[in-house]
Parts: sequence; C-alpha cells; structure tokens
Amino acid sequence: MGSGFARSALFGLLLGTQSVALAGDRERPLSATTTDGRHFSLAEAKGHVVIVNFWATWCAPCRVEMPALDAYYRAHRDAGLDMLAISLDADGATNRVAQVAGQYKFPVALLRDTRVERRDIPTALPATRIYARDGTLAYASPVRDNRPLDAATLERIVGPLLARR
Repeated sequence: MGSGFARSALFGLLLGTQSVALAGDRERPLSATTTDGRHFSLAEAKGHVVIVNFWATWCAPCRVEMPALDAYYRAHRDAGLDMLAISLDADGATNRVAQVAGQYKFPVALLRDTRVERRDIPTALPATRIYARDGTLAYASPVRDNRPLDAATLERIVGPLLARR
C-alpha cells in the first residue's frame, strides 16, 4: 500500500475524522462536500440505493474499477442510484483528484471533506459499501480484497436492490 494512503489514514485518525456506519446502522452519518462544492449525505439519500467507494489516484485497482462504476452509475441513476467516491489521497493531491474525478459523472469528495466514523476508514483499497433504499448496509467489499468491481458484479449486487421499491 502506498505511503500516501498511510499518511491520509493517519491524518484522519489524528484529526478524529468520523466514518461510514456499519451493517444494520440506519443513522447513515456519512456526509461530504464534493470536489464541485455540492453537499452529499447518506441520510438525505434515503429511498435510494447508494454506492460509497473509497479510492485513491495512486491505487491501480481503484483506477481499473472507476470506469465500471461510472458506467453503472450513468445507466442507473434515474432508477434511484446515488454514488459517492471518497478519495483517500493526501491533501497535496487535490488537483490530481479533481483531474481524475472530472472524467466521471458520479460525485467525488476528499476524505478531509467527509464526515465519517474513523473505525470504517478502509485499510485496503478499493473499498466499496452499498446501502439499500432503507439505509441498511447491504454490501461491504471484503477486507484486504483489492479486486476491482466490474459490471457483472455491480449488477449482481446492486440490481436486486434497485428492483426493490
């Protein structure tokens, strides 16, 4: 794992950054200001299926899965899919994050601009959490499994959640 991630994670822990709710937690405390200045909140996304993806510009598997996440988001956002990608890049990489994020339609936030419980900041990237319409955690990528998500996996996990009204 790159030292940028270690610095970002340590910085977040030292500042008391807060992180994503665990399975079954319906409070949905995650909120963020995206790189384009918009507000994103899991609490306000109730009724939608939400993908939260943790990534970094230096993470090769993250960069591999980003196009699949973007294509899935574009194809399903009108069906009630929301997404937030949270970059764990160090603060000095803000311009690089914005450059990469500009290629995609889903919103992106930096960890420093995200309010999440620190216990859930991932230790391996990429890390994805998918929330059902009722706000419960429906999927969390396995710890230390950095295989990128692909279209078939997204459809298998997210498709049934979108079908439930």
